[in-house]
Amino acid sequence: MKKLKKADIILAMCLIIAAFALFITFYLFKTSGKKVIVRQNNKTVYSGLLSNDNQINLKHNTVVIKDNKAYMKCADCKNQICVKTGKISKSGETVVCLPNKVIIEIE
Repeated sequence: MKKLKKADIILAMCLIIAAFALFITFYLFKTSGKKVIVRQNNKTVYSGLLSNDNQINLKHNTVVIKDNKAYMKCADCKNQICVKTGKISKSGETVVCLPNKVIIEIE
């Protein structure tokens, strides 16, 4: 087994610090979204302002927009990952239901 050299440790620490800095930057500086888009089978089924409360009932899913947040209220898929994702409100965030091909996206 080879010993770690001083340069290896310094490189590893620099990479960890850079990764942490990028994570903090993206997390802290995300802007609040203004628009929500709901797609099913690559077709837009709803597009509107995040500030307008609404409920979109699809065949297998229910999407709720309330209090400037969007979330998957219920879905008939087995794993329920989309429901467990929770509420989204920042630009670039998404909730995806792969079995039913539904995507909620914040812009």
